[in-house]
Amino acid sequence: MPLTDWVLDTNVLISAALSSKGAPHALVQHILNNGCLVFSTATFEELRSRIYRPKFDVYLSLDMREGLLHDFSASARWVEPDTVLPYSRDPSDDVFIATAVKAGLSFLVSGDKDLLEAPLPEGMQVLTPAQALTHHT
Repeated sequence: MPLTDWVLDTNVLISAALSSKGAPHALVQHILNNGCLVFSTATFEELRSRIYRPKFDVYLSLDMREGLLHDFSASARWVEPDTVLPYSRDPSDDVFIATAVKAGLSFLVSGDKDLLEAPLPEGMQVLTPAQALTHHT
């Protein structure tokens, strides 16, 4: 069943930016062509802080990073969770769950083991990029 709105964990977005091969890139391209990324201020700030890490300097120029952030921000649907409840072993992951819930989604996409194994709100699931491509595009 094709979906239009998507919450993607930061690791999926950065993986897609770093390599044009693989499920993360294919999923992001599908979403940009057929749907909409959903961000909250906190999820976008995590992306912004991580994409500028020096370890990515050899792969992404400053202009590429700024362009990605601009394009994602300009085309996104923005929501702000009312509450961020603890679900994951990594508290910084909880905002992705809260953002998906606020957006009315029953899933989010991540390769992060902490999110993939988190006890989630009823009706919510975390999909890997490959699962999302197979079942929802």
